[in-house]
Amino acid sequence: KVFAKAEALCKEYGETKGPGTTAKPSGHLFFRKLGSLIKNTLEKCQRENGFIYFQKVPAEAPQLELKANYGLVEPVPFEFPALNTHWTPETVAAFDLTKRPKDDAAKPKPDEEVKPLKEPDIKPQKDSGCQIS
Repeated sequence: KVFAKAEALCKEYGETKGPGTTAKPSGHLFFRKLGSLIKNTLEKCQRENGFIYFQKVPAEAPQLELKANYGLVEPVPFEFPALNTHWTPETVAAFDLTKRPKDDAAKPKPDEEVKPLKEPDIKPQKDSGCQIS
Protein backbone atom coordinates (compact mmCIF):
# COMPACT_ATOMS: atom_id res chain seq x y z
CA LYS A 1 0.00 0.00 0.00
CA VAL A 2 2.77 2.43 0.94
CA PHE A 3 4.90 1.31 -1.99
CA ALA A 4 2.04 1.99 -4.41
CA LYS A 5 1.64 5.49 -2.95
CA ALA A 6 5.39 6.12 -3.27
CA GLU A 7 5.35 4.86 -6.86
CA ALA A 8 2.51 7.25 -7.75
CA LEU A 9 4.40 10.18 -6.19
CA CYS A 10 7.58 9.24 -8.10
CA LYS A 11 5.73 9.12 -11.42
CA GLU A 12 4.09 12.47 -10.69
CA TYR A 13 7.49 13.99 -9.86
CA GLY A 14 8.98 12.67 -13.11
CA GLU A 15 6.19 14.27 -15.17
CA THR A 16 6.39 17.77 -13.64
CA LYS A 17 7.71 20.61 -15.76
CA GLY A 18 10.57 22.84 -14.72
CA PRO A 19 14.14 22.38 -13.52
CA GLY A 20 15.07 18.90 -12.35
CA THR A 21 12.86 17.06 -14.82
CA THR A 22 15.72 14.77 -15.85
CA ALA A 23 15.37 12.89 -12.54
CA LYS A 24 12.89 10.03 -12.75
CA PRO A 25 12.84 8.27 -9.37
CA SER A 26 10.31 5.64 -10.52
CA GLY A 27 12.82 4.35 -13.09
CA HIS A 28 15.75 4.21 -10.68
CA LEU A 29 17.30 0.78 -10.16
CA PHE A 30 16.78 0.90 -6.38
CA PHE A 31 13.09 1.66 -6.77
CA ARG A 32 12.57 -1.10 -9.36
CA LYS A 33 14.40 -3.70 -7.21
CA LEU A 34 12.46 -2.63 -4.13
CA GLY A 35 9.15 -3.24 -5.91
CA SER A 36 10.05 -6.79 -6.94
CA LEU A 37 11.49 -7.50 -3.48
CA ILE A 38 8.28 -6.37 -1.77
CA LYS A 39 6.15 -8.37 -4.21
CA ASN A 40 8.20 -11.58 -3.74
CA THR A 41 8.20 -11.22 0.05
CA LEU A 42 4.41 -10.71 0.11
CA GLU A 43 3.83 -13.78 -2.09
CA LYS A 44 6.13 -15.89 0.09
CA CYS A 45 4.39 -14.77 3.28
CA GLN A 46 0.94 -15.52 1.83
CA ARG A 47 2.07 -18.92 0.52
CA GLU A 48 3.67 -19.97 3.84
CA ASN A 49 0.74 -18.65 5.84
CA GLY A 50 -1.60 -20.71 3.66
CA PHE A 51 -0.02 -24.09 4.43
CA ILE A 52 1.82 -23.58 7.74
CA TYR A 53 0.23 -21.02 10.03
CA PHE A 54 -3.39 -20.67 8.79
CA GLN A 55 -3.71 -17.16 10.23
CA LYS A 56 -5.66 -14.28 8.74
CA VAL A 57 -3.58 -11.41 7.49
CA PRO A 58 -4.91 -8.13 8.93
CA ALA A 59 -6.01 -5.50 6.43
CA GLU A 60 -4.14 -2.77 8.32
CA ALA A 61 -0.74 -3.22 9.90
CA PRO A 62 -0.86 -2.99 13.71
CA GLN A 63 0.81 -0.01 15.35
CA LEU A 64 4.15 -1.10 16.75
CA GLU A 65 5.47 -0.05 20.12
CA LEU A 66 8.29 2.35 19.35
CA LYS A 67 9.89 2.37 22.79
CA ALA A 68 12.38 -0.46 23.14
CA ASN A 69 12.15 -2.35 26.41
CA TYR A 70 15.29 -4.44 25.98
CA GLY A 71 18.96 -3.78 25.31
CA LEU A 72 18.86 -0.29 26.80
CA VAL A 73 20.42 0.80 30.06
CA GLU A 74 18.53 3.10 32.36
CA PRO A 75 20.49 6.27 33.14
CA VAL A 76 21.75 6.56 36.69
CA PRO A 77 21.14 10.01 38.17
CA PHE A 78 24.35 11.76 39.22
CA GLU A 79 24.71 12.79 42.83
CA PHE A 80 27.62 14.71 44.30
CA PRO A 81 29.46 12.79 47.01
CA ALA A 82 29.06 13.90 50.62
CA LEU A 83 31.59 16.46 51.86
CA ASN A 84 34.38 15.28 54.08
CA THR A 85 34.27 16.46 57.70
CA HIS A 86 37.61 18.26 57.22
CA TRP A 87 36.03 20.74 54.78
CA THR A 88 34.49 23.26 57.13
CA PRO A 89 33.50 26.82 56.14
CA GLU A 90 36.71 28.09 57.79
CA THR A 91 38.83 25.73 55.68
CA VAL A 92 37.12 26.79 52.47
CA ALA A 93 37.51 30.49 53.38
CA ALA A 94 41.26 29.97 53.87
CA PHE A 95 41.58 29.30 50.13
CA ASP A 96 40.65 32.86 49.18
CA LEU A 97 43.28 33.86 46.61
CA THR A 98 42.58 37.59 47.00
CA LYS A 99 44.05 37.51 50.51
CA ARG A 100 47.30 35.80 49.60
CA PRO A 101 50.60 37.45 50.49
CA LYS A 102 52.47 39.18 47.72
CA ASP A 103 55.41 37.05 46.80
CA ASP A 104 58.35 38.56 44.95
CA ALA A 105 59.71 35.10 44.16
CA ALA A 106 56.80 34.55 41.80
CA LYS A 107 57.99 37.33 39.51
CA PRO A 108 60.36 36.21 36.77
CA LYS A 109 63.92 37.34 37.38
CA PRO A 110 65.78 39.05 34.58
CA ASP A 111 68.20 36.74 32.81
CA GLU A 112 71.84 37.16 33.72
CA GLU A 113 74.40 37.45 31.00
CA VAL A 114 76.05 34.18 30.19
CA LYS A 115 79.82 34.54 30.06
CA PRO A 116 81.49 32.56 27.30
CA LEU A 117 83.78 29.76 28.47
CA LYS A 118 87.18 29.36 26.99
CA GLU A 119 87.57 25.95 25.49
CA PRO A 120 90.91 24.20 25.81
CA ASP A 121 92.93 23.92 22.65
CA ILE A 122 92.99 20.25 21.81
CA LYS A 123 95.58 19.11 19.32
CA PRO A 124 95.93 15.57 18.04
CA GLN A 125 98.70 13.72 19.81
CA LYS A 126 100.66 10.82 18.46
CA ASP A 127 101.43 9.35 21.84
CA SER A 128 97.93 8.73 23.13
CA GLY A 129 98.72 5.30 24.50
CA CYS A 130 96.34 3.47 22.13
CA GLN A 131 97.72 0.72 19.95
CA ILE A 132 96.08 -1.01 17.00
CA SER A 133 97.33 -4.53 16.64
